[in-house]
Amino acid sequence: MINIQELAIPDVKLLIPERHRDDRGYVAEIVNEKTLAEGGLPLRFVQENQSVSHRKHTLRGMHFQKPPHAQAKLVRVLRGKAYDVAVDVRPNSPTFGKHAAALLTAEDLTQMLIPPGFAHGFCTLEEDTVILYKMSDFYAPGTEGGL
Repeated sequence: MINIQELAIPDVKLLIPERHRDDRGYVAEIVNEKTLAEGGLPLRFVQENQSVSHRKHTLRGMHFQKPPHAQAKLVRVLRGKAYDVAVDVRPNSPTFGKHAAALLTAEDLTQMLIPPGFAHGFCTLEEDTVILYKMSDFYAPGTEGGL
């Protein structure tokens, strides 16, 4: 089971996996297309990237891809802690220029789901932070942008 919560911009979500614990540890369902679709988020991820930031307070972002290769991103911290931010860059959106943010840690398993049309970036809050992010479209250098 994955709990879906809205952030300051309702299009940006937190996905909080339920942990099934026993004396060995836990198992958690991290991504489930059916659960996402039932929650109004019909997404398929086609690319997965990982970044490592050795220094605390490393800033990465704000990156996005324009249509026709705009990407949804599902961001998760595998080690460490990061402050994750999404900025609405959709010109006709009522939340254009506004942001939504969340603290993501390896311990809590929470993921941030960023829809297409948002710039994304993060600041690491611990040394050797590892971030994993899935994208709904392939990297297309001719469509990339940044803030």
